[in-house]
Amino acid sequence: MHADHRRRRALQLTGACALLGIAALTGALPARAADATWPSRPISFIVPGAAGGSTDTPTRFITQKLSERLGQPIFVSNKPGAGGMLGADFVARARPDGYTVLVGNTGSNAINYTAYRKIGYKPGDFVALTDMISFANVLVVPVKSPIKSLDELIATARKEPGKLSFSSAGTGQTTHLMGELLRERTGADVVHVPYKGSAPATMAIVSGETQFMFDNLTASLAHIKDGKLRPLAVTGATREPDLPGVPTMTELGMKDFDKVGWMGFFVPAKTPPEIVKKLADNLIAVLHDPIVAQRYRELGGRPGGMSAEQFTQLVERDRLDWAELLRSRNLQLD
Repeated sequence: MHADHRRRRALQLTGACALLGIAALTGALPARAADATWPSRPISFIVPGAAGGSTDTPTRFITQKLSERLGQPIFVSNKPGAGGMLGADFVARARPDGYTVLVGNTGSNAINYTAYRKIGYKPGDFVALTDMISFANVLVVPVKSPIKSLDELIATARKEPGKLSFSSAGTGQTTHLMGELLRERTGADVVHVPYKGSAPATMAIVSGETQFMFDNLTASLAHIKDGKLRPLAVTGATREPDLPGVPTMTELGMKDFDKVGWMGFFVPAKTPPEIVKKLADNLIAVLHDPIVAQRYRELGGRPGGMSAEQFTQLVERDRLDWAELLRSRNLQLD
């Protein structure tokens, strides 16, 4: 009797354990299956800027190619405003499932953390995937300016404090911070004149309203070729193919001036590693496509495709470097 009871009890326990095991496996399946079958529905790429803008255009080109590789539609949604913070904050709060991707940039994912007093997200809210495209800035003066070199620009600024002004696409933009970096490195007393966007800032330097500018290369290249602007230097680590005769700031003796504006891809923190890797691998493969690379060169940029580790290091380096400059210049926005 007792033996039969023990056998029945053992069978019950065995059955219960088996059911628990099945339940555990069944409970685990949705997460694993989701990772394995990703993507099984459309993906949203969030651009924290206006449609047709400098971030939007290269994004729409690459998403077409990526959609073909992944076999799912990709929708580009524009969420401009607050220096890119609206779009970045949206992605930081999105479900970490690989279906919401941020097309971040130097502003939204490096400068803003220090530039703004109130910001709704932090660096740890994102996982960096790869860079999409980068743009060097070019130091330009109006073609009618008597200034013909970086040394002459610095000498004039020192000789006549407050006389030279430089335009930017807005306070806190890289076109502004490059001018602040020049002040920091040389002690030059120059006046910052912010404009509402890249186009009016570029037109200000073309017309001679301001005396110099660290302009986005894509915005000023046509004016340089038309003979309206004179390039003095570029800010990248190497010379630009479109301006091979123009030296870098580093070549001219300006230490730690090898700064470029970049755009790249991020997903929310806690996105499963398998999805992160698959998305990054496919993005990198598309960026290395010769057709994509050529298109980005035509836009005046350098095609991306860094590993996730390399891009993460770039983002963090720029965040720290710009934070140091912003604090030293006492620059902060509301």
